[in-house]
Amino acid sequence: MSPKTDLSEERREQITEAATKVFAEKGFDKARMTDIAEEAELSKGALYLYFKNKDAIITHLLGKLFEREFADLLLLKDAPRPASEKLLLFTEEMIAGMQNWTKLIPIMYEFLGRLFRQNAVQKAFKTYLHTYFNLITPIIQDGIDAEEFRANNAKDVAITIGAIFEGTILLWVYDPETVDLERNLQSGMDLVLEGLKA
Repeated sequence: MSPKTDLSEERREQITEAATKVFAEKGFDKARMTDIAEEAELSKGALYLYFKNKDAIITHLLGKLFEREFADLLLLKDAPRPASEKLLLFTEEMIAGMQNWTKLIPIMYEFLGRLFRQNAVQKAFKTYLHTYFNLITPIIQDGIDAEEFRANNAKDVAITIGAIFEGTILLWVYDPETVDLERNLQSGMDLVLEGLKA
């Protein structure tokens, strides 16, 4: 007997895909739950069974993206490789994954504008940030312990790497004609990795 499909999770994915399209077309504030229901080919009542509002939809959407990102990092964390190689692979995977992110990044930054006004949004991003630190900091610490890296504080390096990714993405949102997202992310990480070498 084959395992049952989780229809509620399938339906949530259907809704988040529809919402991504609506948010990209109309912007977060102008998009209505009715628009999302129509795009998902559901009644408005059915939509509210899965998500109570737009914030809940975007929180779910970002959570799924972060989950995929962390799945790759979890595999690298315990892999029997030098720390420098793990960071290099992490960078390559993150840059390759940017194709999935680019359509969502403008929505994400619109959502971030709500960060200081809504506790639920703050909590979601803090969880993401701390999960990232808890995964990447031990990799950097392994490199320091093995004398691969010349750094005093692994968390400081983790924050620097996070700042390069987040800062480059933000600059790209401001001016995509000037900032080449993949190339500039790679060059920023090359500088960090070169500076870390013992």
